[in-house]
Parts: sequence; structure tokens; C-alpha cells
Amino acid sequence: MRIALAADHAGFALKDALATWLSEAGHEVTDLGTNGNESVDYPAFGNKLAAAVASGMAERGIAVCGSGIGISIAVNRNPACRCARVDDPLSARLAREHNDANVIALGARLIGPDMARAIVAAFLDAGFAGGRHQRRVDMLSSQLQDSD
Repeated sequence: MRIALAADHAGFALKDALATWLSEAGHEVTDLGTNGNESVDYPAFGNKLAAAVASGMAERGIAVCGSGIGISIAVNRNPACRCARVDDPLSARLAREHNDANVIALGARLIGPDMARAIVAAFLDAGFAGGRHQRRVDMLSSQLQDSD
């Protein structure tokens, strides 16, 4: 699978660990930065990730900041992205199955690398359930288009 990752300074170490793990598992990984502890603005990196997913360059995205909140808001500004901020494998799986989430956001200050790997594995393994959930996902998309 083609997966893009992006993080701010608080999330870069977790992002790097996940990128290595995903590459070793055979995924095609695009690392959109940041690559250090120097303070950066999470909206810029959330925007880069959203553009990668929206363009089809990546099938899924993983966004990381200190809490996962700010970067998830930034990603969700793009109408092609459905980013869920998740803390556990169940919420990651349900985000895919019920909401057709194509991006997840993680809080590096809230979860460790083992939990992050479990969350990402659940997110990547789950599929969209469709059915009654499709109608709801369609409603999200039409509301965005209606507001233009």
C-alpha cells in the first residue's frame, strides 16, 4: 500500500519509527516531514499530507503531532480527506469500517510506539463496510460541496 506520513516537531520521532516499520513491512512510504525537533507549524504538514492523499499519490495517510488534534484539523480542511484522530486499534478499525477514513492522526505525547504500531495495523487491515455507512459518508461529501 502507498502510505504518506507527516508530522510536526512533537511527532517526528514517532513518524520516523512508523515509516521504518511500514517500509520493512513492504509498504511504499512517502515521508513528508518534518525531520527534526525544531519547532514547525503542524498546519503546513497536515496540508502536505492531505494533498498527497487527495491527489492519489498515497492511498492512506498517517499524521502525527503532540496530541493528534491540530494536525487532524489541518488534514480535514481538504474535502477529499476523512481524518480520524485515534488512540487505540478499535477506534482506528471503526474509523475505516464506518467512516471510510483515509487518514488517521496520532498524538505522540499520548501513545507509545507499540500502541502506534497496533493502531496503524488495525487501520491498514480494515476495509470500509459500506452499506448504511456509505450513505453517511456521501452526506459528508455532499455537505462539503453544497457549502461551496
